[in-house]
Amino acid sequence: MASSLRRAAWRWGGAAAICASIGGAVWAASATPDEVWRYEVVGEHPHDSSSFTQGLYFEEGYLYEGTGRRGESALRQLEIETGAVVRQADLQPWLFGEGIAPWGDRIYQLTWISGAGVMYDKQSFEAVGQFRYDTEGWGLTHDGQSFIMSDGSAELSFRHPVSFRELHRLAVSDADGPVSDLNELEYVDGRIWANIWHRDELVAIDPETGLVVGRLDLSDLLASGRPLDPEGVLNGIAHDPSTGHLYVTGKLWSRIFEIRLIPPS
Repeated sequence: MASSLRRAAWRWGGAAAICASIGGAVWAASATPDEVWRYEVVGEHPHDSSSFTQGLYFEEGYLYEGTGRRGESALRQLEIETGAVVRQADLQPWLFGEGIAPWGDRIYQLTWISGAGVMYDKQSFEAVGQFRYDTEGWGLTHDGQSFIMSDGSAELSFRHPVSFRELHRLAVSDADGPVSDLNELEYVDGRIWANIWHRDELVAIDPETGLVVGRLDLSDLLASGRPLDPEGVLNGIAHDPSTGHLYVTGKLWSRIFEIRLIPPS
C-alpha cells in the first residue's frame, strides 16, 4: 500500500525526488562495458512543453503521442519538423492517458487506473471501441505478434493484438535483481527498450529471458533546461526504421531529440 501511495503521489507531481542519482542517471552497480550504449544527437525538434508525454511512436513520417493528466489527456499526430499537431483526439476528462501503440488500422491507448483503454481508427482519429486489462496501464508497444505492456512493476505482459487478453508475463531483471517502474516502451530490432520512471536512462530488455542487456544514459539531453515540475522526466521513445534513429523526449519537455544509437564496442 505504501508503495502504491508513493507512486500515485509521484504521478500527480506532488512529491519530490526520493532516489539518489549520480550524473543524472541511476546506474545498476553491476553494469558492464558490454551493456553500455552511447548516442549521437542528430536533430532537435520542437515539442509542446505543456504536453505530459506518456507514449510515443513513429509511423510514415509522423510522430504519434499519447499524453496524460486528467482533463489534458489526448492522442496526437505530430509534424516532426515543426511540432505542429496535425490531428488530436481528447480523452474523457476523468481519464488519465498513458502509452500508445498501433495495430493494423487501429491505435490503442492505455489509461492509468481505469482498467480500460481506447481504440481509435487510425485515419479518422475517432474512438471505435475499448479494451480491458486488470492492472495499471503504463507503456505499450508491439513486436509484430503481440502487444507488450508495462504496468509500473518489474514485469511486462504480452497481450493478444485483437482481444488484448494476457498471453504471458515476462519478469525483467539485471544482476542486482528485479527492475521495476518500467514505463514507456519501444520494440526495436529484437530488443524492448524501456524508460524507467524518474530515471534518465533507457534499458534494453531481452524479450525471451527478461534480462537487461543494454543501458543508455540520457542525462545530458536536457541538463540545462529541465522543466520545473518534478514530473517533467524522460519519457517517450519512438523508432524510425528507415534511419534506425530514435526520437526521445520527456513529460513537459520543449524538445524532441533525434538520436543515433552507438552499440557497445
